[in-house]
Amino acid sequence: MPNEENQIQPDGTGKAGVEPPAPKKASRIKNATAAKPGVGSSKPVKPKTRGLSDQEKLERIGQIEAEVAGGATLKDAVKSAGISDQTYYQWKKATAQHVGQIQAAPASEDDELAEFIQLEEENRRLRKLLSEKLRAENAALRKRLGMS
Repeated sequence: MPNEENQIQPDGTGKAGVEPPAPKKASRIKNATAAKPGVGSSKPVKPKTRGLSDQEKLERIGQIEAEVAGGATLKDAVKSAGISDQTYYQWKKATAQHVGQIQAAPASEDDELAEFIQLEEENRRLRKLLSEKLRAENAALRKRLGMS
């Protein structure tokens, strides 16, 4: 038995310890990616948005809040808007953060500007005070020396 590789199994399958090769699956070519124009272009391809725009979300949140203010339950208002409770809360949180960031920036700039103006006024006042003090000292020294 010098050639054990060529031995036939009792069930007639051929080589010992070697499984027959599995059939290869046909590779699929994705037509969607192959058919895209401008794949090699320098412009980045904008992915499709999968939902509502921020403006539409704000409108739906406003609609829901109006219905709740009118006496409807939150669950009914959200259902009439066509979204889930969790989606409503996520949108409300996201829009609240977005609006807070927009309003926070101008307020901080206003605060900084007001602080800057206040510091400039204090600087003017201190310079005036210092100049008056130096003039008084200078006049006192001139009198002592008899220069005036």
